[in-house]
Amino acid sequence: MSETQLTYKGYPLVRCKDEIYFGNMSDKFVTHLKINSTKKIGDTSVPTGVDIQMLYTDPDIKGKNKVYKESKKPSISAALELAAAWLARGK
Repeated sequence: MSETQLTYKGYPLVRCKDEIYFGNMSDKFVTHLKINSTKKIGDTSVPTGVDIQMLYTDPDIKGKNKVYKESKKPSISAALELAAAWLARGK
């Protein structure tokens, strides 16, 4: 059985409920997206508030020191675009 990995702009996406980790753990940074609010459009819940954090992947960095930068966006698409730009610059 083969396993399919979701990617966006060449970076892997891992989602668990309202949290998405975006990026490669082997790179210096990964991003964490937290969906804070949604609205119903038909039968689908659409994110309307997303917090984004760029995190160091170094296991020796602990707690709040892991956060390199943060932002908020009104949609998942805007959040992913910003996160992808951060990751591209952070290499």
